[in-house]
Amino acid sequence: MSKALLITGGSRGIGHCTARGAAKQGWDVCVNYVSNSARADETVAAIEKAGGKAIAVKADIAKEEDVIRAFETCAKELGPIQGVVNSAGIVDPYGRMDELQYDDLTRIMDINVNAAMIVAREAVKHMSTKHGGQGGSLVLLSSAASRLGGAGYAIPYAVSKGAIDVLGWGLAQEVAGEGVRVNVVSPGVIDTEIQPPGRVEQVGPQLPAGRVGKPEEVADAILYLLSDAASYVSGTNMMVSYAR
Repeated sequence: MSKALLITGGSRGIGHCTARGAAKQGWDVCVNYVSNSARADETVAAIEKAGGKAIAVKADIAKEEDVIRAFETCAKELGPIQGVVNSAGIVDPYGRMDELQYDDLTRIMDINVNAAMIVAREAVKHMSTKHGGQGGSLVLLSSAASRLGGAGYAIPYAVSKGAIDVLGWGLAQEVAGEGVRVNVVSPGVIDTEIQPPGRVEQVGPQLPAGRVGKPEEVADAILYLLSDAASYVSGTNMMVSYAR
């Protein structure tokens, strides 16, 4: 029997790779998008071509009503939700702290922190046995920046991802007895479009492995945490980076 999986940010990068990989493992997948419906449709088409089932839902995760609607649509069209991946997020503004504008700070916290907590809340409401759910797995995307600090280029991003680390640990304890596993994945520098121009080429040779990571490598970690193979894994923060 198939299981329903909701992925925020599932139309691009790590989310896209996770969606395709999850479909191969038998998940029915719901991906959200904000404005680029073409990219979301490509993800859905790729899954359907491989014999899976997928839908795309337009939803701005920075808006509570959109998050609620995305979950309700996923449950209605694909069945009870048993997996949630919060992959959506932003990195900018880039630069030093003394260049930061208040509006930029508000935006990154709204999308990376507040929205993640609303997604987590809805995940619990749909999956927790306390709310009549069947249990499931929530995977939150953090970043190696939360421990490296982002000095010189993205401290606000690092701060927002530090909040995700705390959210994952705290929520894992809160719902441990309700059939919901909560884990965090913290990628290093990954070759996706979220990176600013030139960063992949600049940083890759400086890393111990001599290269940045691939989104598929992060997706594999997420898929493990979603799977029954991780049935006794909750409250962990999996670092997906090569020796840094």
